[in-house]
Amino acid sequence: MGKGGGCVPSKKKALPVADDAPTDAAGGSRAEPIPVPEDARADETELPAQEATSSSSPPLSGGAKLKIFIVFYSMYGHVEGLARRLKRGVDGVEGVEGVLYRVPETLPVEVLNQMRAPPKDDTIPEITAAELAAADGVLFGFPTRYGSMAAQMKAFFDSTGQLWKEQKLAGKPAGFFVSTGTQGGGQETTAWTAITQLAHHGMLFVPVGYTFGPGMFKMDSVRGGSPYGAGVFAGDGTREPSETELALAEHQGKYMAIVVKRLAQS
Repeated sequence: MGKGGGCVPSKKKALPVADDAPTDAAGGSRAEPIPVPEDARADETELPAQEATSSSSPPLSGGAKLKIFIVFYSMYGHVEGLARRLKRGVDGVEGVEGVLYRVPETLPVEVLNQMRAPPKDDTIPEITAAELAAADGVLFGFPTRYGSMAAQMKAFFDSTGQLWKEQKLAGKPAGFFVSTGTQGGGQETTAWTAITQLAHHGMLFVPVGYTFGPGMFKMDSVRGGSPYGAGVFAGDGTREPSETELALAEHQGKYMAIVVKRLAQS
């Protein structure tokens, strides 16, 4: 289905996160795309009243927080920037905590130096495949390589064979966020070609959809991201994420935390 009225989220859905989708007099969704007021903030991430109820629900037994692992590969820092804002969104939901991890690098230091890749932040630990089983939900982030995930992230997924054999990840919610060099470089395909990894593990794909509200429809500036998840345009590597791109990442983190929390309480 295209990006017209058929993609406009209905207010009757169970997990709306933006309450600014206009309706017609009968209360149904309009057929045409949602208009965005000129003064609408691009980083709008307001949540409806029902989210407040969810966030204030009784804590889980033992007071332990739910853990959403934010697992990423970032060569030049663009995906890492999104990951940090995702964590802010996750941490903003009571009873849920975001945990940053990076996947192991597969390129030699000499090659990375030739590519002028900055050094990795040592405060973010590398994750092993076995550690994924402890997550209540996972957000995977990676740059594109010809429209699909970078080899470093694919190598990590390839190391999860034992988890697949035992179906240790089955039923866990998961989502994606990406980085591409150009506007046609794979903001959508990089995410949807990764869904096969989740399917074989029996994981539940949680797209952000159009829950970001007006920020998903503004056309007055370049913006990464899609209904599949947050995204950033890296250009030649020197472009920094825009505030709108970062706001979408933060929103996705919050949205994912709400989904994970509701599943845990069901």
